[in-house]
Amino acid sequence: MIKTDSKKKFILWFDEVDMEDVPLVGGKNASLGEMYQNLTPKGIRIPNGFAVTAYAYHYLLEHAGIKEYIRETLKDLNTKDMDNLTERGHKVRSAILGAEFPFELKDAILEAYHKLEKMYGKGVDTAVRSSATAEDLPDASFAGQHETFLNIKGDFHILDACRRCFASLFTNRAISYREDKKFDHLSIGLSIAVQKMVRSDLASSGVMFSIDTESGFRDAVLINGAYGLGENVVQGAVNPDEFYVFKPTLKQNKRPILSKKLGTKKIKMIYAHEGKIQVRNVKVPFKDREQYVITDDEILQLAKWAVVIEDHYSKKAGDFKPMDMEWAKDGITGELFIVQARPETVQSQKDVSRIEEYVLLEKGKVLAKGSPVGSKIGAGKANVIEDASKIKEFEKGEVLVTDMTDPDWEPIMKIASAIVTNRGGRTCHAAIISRELGIPCVVGCNTATDHIQTKREITVSCADGEFGTVYDGILKYEIRKTDLKNLKKTKTKIMMNLASPDQAFSQSFILNDGVGLAREEFIISSYIKTHPLALLNYMDLKDKKAKEEIQKLTKGYENKADYFIDKLSQGVAMLGAAFYPKDVIVRLSDFKSNEYANLIGGKEFEPQEANPMIGWRGASRYYDEKYKHAFALECLALKRAREEMGLDNIKVMIPFCRTVEEGKKVLMEMSKNGLKQGENNLEVYVMCEIPSNVILAHEFSKIFDGFSIGSNDLTQLVLGVDRDSELVSHVYDERNEAVKTMIRNVIKTAKRNKCKIGICGQGPSDFPDFAEFLVEEGIDSLSLSPDTIIKTRLAIGKLEEKMGKKRTYS
Repeated sequence: MIKTDSKKKFILWFDEVDMEDVPLVGGKNASLGEMYQNLTPKGIRIPNGFAVTAYAYHYLLEHAGIKEYIRETLKDLNTKDMDNLTERGHKVRSAILGAEFPFELKDAILEAYHKLEKMYGKGVDTAVRSSATAEDLPDASFAGQHETFLNIKGDFHILDACRRCFASLFTNRAISYREDKKFDHLSIGLSIAVQKMVRSDLASSGVMFSIDTESGFRDAVLINGAYGLGENVVQGAVNPDEFYVFKPTLKQNKRPILSKKLGTKKIKMIYAHEGKIQVRNVKVPFKDREQYVITDDEILQLAKWAVVIEDHYSKKAGDFKPMDMEWAKDGITGELFIVQARPETVQSQKDVSRIEEYVLLEKGKVLAKGSPVGSKIGAGKANVIEDASKIKEFEKGEVLVTDMTDPDWEPIMKIASAIVTNRGGRTCHAAIISRELGIPCVVGCNTATDHIQTKREITVSCADGEFGTVYDGILKYEIRKTDLKNLKKTKTKIMMNLASPDQAFSQSFILNDGVGLAREEFIISSYIKTHPLALLNYMDLKDKKAKEEIQKLTKGYENKADYFIDKLSQGVAMLGAAFYPKDVIVRLSDFKSNEYANLIGGKEFEPQEANPMIGWRGASRYYDEKYKHAFALECLALKRAREEMGLDNIKVMIPFCRTVEEGKKVLMEMSKNGLKQGENNLEVYVMCEIPSNVILAHEFSKIFDGFSIGSNDLTQLVLGVDRDSELVSHVYDERNEAVKTMIRNVIKTAKRNKCKIGICGQGPSDFPDFAEFLVEEGIDSLSLSPDTIIKTRLAIGKLEEKMGKKRTYS
């Protein structure tokens, strides 16, 4: 209920408004007041300020007698005609800019500013931001539609900034956006936030979401940050640092920083002292670019605030309410602040009962790479536009390729088949709007405008995992749609084979019972890229080129081994968090010696073997004097993910363990490095992929908590077939009776010994009849590639019904 005595006030302070006052002060101000009153007592710092009300805006229009003029000017508006839109927008803005402020309104604004000066000092620097009465609604973000002015101080500049804010209700992009959302132009008012600025020009700032903006995964906080004032991050003028934090274990006072990615951060916005110019961009020194803009403690502090803010708004709404926030760090005091919060407007509206998967069916020449926004694919003729004045040249269905976007570009963004930008992170303007529009977008490509020419046919794919990719030519792709409403649980657990941490959040939405195989090799080869012994022996490396590459990769790490532990723990933690609290079984590294040699610096530490497939791999490395110090890094990474981050759903699996004695030696090495079986609920599984694992299954089950059948290697070794040789590939078949006999025997032994047993080989994904055989034999779980989970679950469900098994819903 709006307070009756507030309806006709020009000024309301933050401690006088809350979320019920959106019609008076707009979404931005209402939210600032809501937080200032309710969350500052909980330790969240919010700079004080006041709202110039929407009543003040309407009072100005009435006093100046321009309301009917605005209505008449917009009568024949056509937002599809850029000339028509531009002309009408200019006329309305000019009318408002030319309107004289009534004395009583001017006096009220300056009186409030002087009161703010008494709180913070003479000539206090403020942010003057627009706050429309229809913005920050659950299905309309109005992101950047209206103007913001920074470092505004002094009476003249405060009034001038307020006048320009009022006029910005009729920018071309705001007019166009309201037309799309079917809002009446004159029924919407504009309020203004005048807020003490945080001196982030001397430190850093950014944006934060309490939900993953790409997948809609609810349990992560996403933080972007760069040096200087926050406008560069919001607009996408910089490629920022990016951090993910896991909410459930953060609430348990763990330190679950799942991911840290260094942005280029080439420029920063600082205060200017050059007449009318209040802010300017300067280059960031190279050494600063190679460091994160905030510390781990600050990342965790911001994430905790995000959780508190989300919890408050969710409780108020009576439903889950993910939030989009802006934060800033004061370079003078070192304190963190929240300067804005609004509802997230895309993922919160998503229908999670259906999933769509875009799959690229062919590949082409790569023209550019960047950060993907969403998971869709789009294609069309490129139109490279580097200046907003040229947007009239853009045609529907083309791919917009540009340096960066701001709200002036929105009239053409909504008719683009895809968007590609040189600059920006996944929370920049281009990313927010493309998500809302539901079109693929790749941001932060750095040189896209150099390598893509206008009229060139291109395909923009956000379905490739970690990177968004721009390919030459129109490539074939398909969209796989699945309705999850009627998908039922099966008694046999259906788990997932997963390698890429970047796909974990989105793939967690597929109905599953956890991850039966998470391969460390993918994380090591794709993210770490370096041989662990090369990191441990960095100073003594003979290979100068390798040394240079390692130096680039490990920027900011004095101790190179810490780089390995950090990256591996974060990669594993992303997988663990995505499926928490379900089991995520992480297989320790199982490179062959030739594959290890291909890692940076690896050739100095690897032997040349005639047959690496059955050579120095898996368990035999972990306790060997030549490798055990490298294995210790793996243990420390897993210990960090499980204990420091609180992801105790992570289990460990030993690959290629030839003998029971080897198994005992590996368990001892793990224990020495802080991974003790049974401690903190740690379960250790063994791969069953060697005939000795089957023959001695009874003995192996005494020292391990479970088996996971690796049918690829088991088939190879039972049939004596090199699975990499095309000459004998016709013999290789998991469904051969000899292989099935081995599998049947190990399942029986495991069951007899009350030991868990699953399978993580490719066979069940490829052959439905093989999956049915496993279920009939009583296997506990099948771990499948994500694209086969749904069809296999349906088939297993029918089989279980036929067999008379009762379903369980665990």
